[in-house]
Amino acid sequence: MKRFGLVLLLLFITLLNSSDLFAQRRPKPPVKDTVTGEVFIRIVDQSLNLYYDDLAKGSNYDSIVDALEYEAGTVPLFSDEDYCKRLAKLNEVSTFGFDCNNVSLTTIKFFAQNRRNFVRVALGRGRLYFDLYEEKLAEYGLPLELKYLSVIESGLRPQVKSRAGALGLWQFMYATGKQYGLKENSYMDERMDPVKATDAACRYLKKLYDIYGDWNLALAAYNAGPGNVNKAIRRSGGKRTYWEVRPYLPRETQGYVPNFIAATYLMTYHAEHNLLPAEPKIHFYQLDTLCLNRGIHMQTIEKLVSWSVEDIQTLNPVYKTSYIPPTFPQQCVTGPLQKIGLLVSLEDSLYALEQRIYGSGGYKNLLPTDVAVDPKNDRLVVSNPVDKIDVPKTKVITTINYTYHKVKAGESLGSIAAQYNVAIQELMDWNDLTTARITVNQLLKIQTKVSTTVENEDYKEAVEDSIHNATNKTPVPPVPTPAVAKKYYSIRSGDTFSKIASRHGLTMNQLSRLNPGVSPSRIRVGQRLRVK
Repeated sequence: MKRFGLVLLLLFITLLNSSDLFAQRRPKPPVKDTVTGEVFIRIVDQSLNLYYDDLAKGSNYDSIVDALEYEAGTVPLFSDEDYCKRLAKLNEVSTFGFDCNNVSLTTIKFFAQNRRNFVRVALGRGRLYFDLYEEKLAEYGLPLELKYLSVIESGLRPQVKSRAGALGLWQFMYATGKQYGLKENSYMDERMDPVKATDAACRYLKKLYDIYGDWNLALAAYNAGPGNVNKAIRRSGGKRTYWEVRPYLPRETQGYVPNFIAATYLMTYHAEHNLLPAEPKIHFYQLDTLCLNRGIHMQTIEKLVSWSVEDIQTLNPVYKTSYIPPTFPQQCVTGPLQKIGLLVSLEDSLYALEQRIYGSGGYKNLLPTDVAVDPKNDRLVVSNPVDKIDVPKTKVITTINYTYHKVKAGESLGSIAAQYNVAIQELMDWNDLTTARITVNQLLKIQTKVSTTVENEDYKEAVEDSIHNATNKTPVPPVPTPAVAKKYYSIRSGDTFSKIASRHGLTMNQLSRLNPGVSPSRIRVGQRLRVK
């Protein structure tokens, strides 16, 4: 009987398991995807931002310093043997010759003791440029250590210019830059373009290495030019290594390769020297690019998405002024992901706002030749020997109206701003919003300006009087034109020629004409410039 009961129990358990099996085989209803459209995009953006923040903090420099038990401000000292061991490790993973000799050691010690802040700043700036450099160097099959060459060339400052006229991150002379396809005009200089200049530098360095077959000699040629290196080789009796040729090179080039070795060493072993990177404003992987279909003033971008002209210029050093000209291929603007994302969604609004702010008109063939038009402000200027008047033909009466928009499902603040051709920041200001989040059925206040152009009553009378006076037979002595009051500006720390011109409503050419003999690249603090 017990055995029969046991069999029944086993049979019952088997049936239970088989029912589970059948239940598992039954098709499950599909899972409903509730993450769609804008919600999905927002989740992806948040995830990317968190990832970028983690990546920015991911360098474990602090833990290395803590492990070495350094105190703040400590300047570590090492033996020559320590330096040589580290240089030997660099040689194991590089095709360069990081020679450990008296010249190299002296230069490394000088940098480690007296150029600490420079190394910190260069490490911080490297977050913006080194990923770009490595991508290009790998594309051309060049050693990645070449990224440190830009450190000693420009300190990673794209707008720095040498006394000899070399410009940009890689310090191209005008002729060399032109030879490698870097263009220049009134609005832009591609020697200051990080991407194009880096590509040109890679091609130039590859060519120099093909000539000499030695990286240190190639670097010497990059600094002094192949002609000077060839002369040094001949004077050395045909030697073919940098250290043998070095005494016959120009004085500056004699220190160039040791400086490169020192920069590479300290950028690699900075934590061991208690050197932490200065915190950068932005990293390379946080950037995006929008290529423009029309010429755009940076002031228009600033108004539309609240991105300051100064920050735009910092990330787009290729442009000499605050104007991005229309060209083919298209000119592009580089910036933070969030700003570029907004510009992409509001591109039509960007062009419309540019036209609204900077569009021009003018009168033609209205009156005799002594009547001219100033196209800047659309005014009629009548000038003759009798008088000189400046009268607008029309006047504009502006009234401000308000309308309201009821938020519909799927709409965002950006799409609504584009619909009404206004800036997102303006919408937020009009509705006292602290974030860009809005809800369905929410009422948003939209401010609209209605401009009505009416004829200026004084215009016709002034023109008639002027023509009458111009044809009057009675000679009248001319009225002297009042002298223009000159205005001067004293240069402050941080000023550049282009910033001063922009601040006073001038182009760089206009400012240059007001200050003949002044070089835009060699202005100094305290110097007075005429601005009117």
